[in-house]
Amino acid sequence: MSLRLYPFRQYSEQDVINLFASDTADTSPSTNGNGSAGVFVKVSAGNLDLDPVTYAASSYLGKTDYPFLGAAQYPSVPLTFTAATAGEPVLGITLNQTLLQDENGEKLLYNPVKRQELQAVLTGQAVPVATRGVFTLADTAIDWIDADMAPNSHLAISANAGKVTGLAASAVSPLTGNYSIVGRVLATGQRVSSNGKSDYFAGTTTGKYAMVQIDCVSSYTV
Repeated sequence: MSLRLYPFRQYSEQDVINLFASDTADTSPSTNGNGSAGVFVKVSAGNLDLDPVTYAASSYLGKTDYPFLGAAQYPSVPLTFTAATAGEPVLGITLNQTLLQDENGEKLLYNPVKRQELQAVLTGQAVPVATRGVFTLADTAIDWIDADMAPNSHLAISANAGKVTGLAASAVSPLTGNYSIVGRVLATGQRVSSNGKSDYFAGTTTGKYAMVQIDCVSSYTV
């Protein structure tokens, strides 16, 4: 399930990192949080001296204080990322949502098929993060300013964690403030209801979206 990232995308699997887990999990598929797909992130914990998988008590397991219970430990990846903000190095964009429950409130821990249908991973599991490629972002992923989202504008990390914003090419020199430049805007559009058919995203948001090219490997902060 994706709230910030539309299906059209072009990227190579060689540019995807599958080592880090999200430090934030969304409660349900409709949650638009920093556990969603389409969130720009940075590394928050990168200690390779730890074991590849760690085990600890977790509230996600539910009630664990039953008598004679041998162990109640939940596995998780020790390397983690968090939503990036302006002026910080960027790892990339999340391709899956970190999710606790489905739309009916049932834990996805017990329904792996539904988890795959929702294109989600469990809390503590590694999330695929794309470092470069072409992606289509919903307006929920962008702090949208029309003048700054024109084609060829730079794409920069927003002050709102996990989101991006446009930066007019003419504003690059000189720059004032904190910026993390991660790519550029290729094209923009707006989803609208037509021919008697309602567009879900046009009805719940402004319907604007953008096709962007990102390269977080070569991104820079100023």
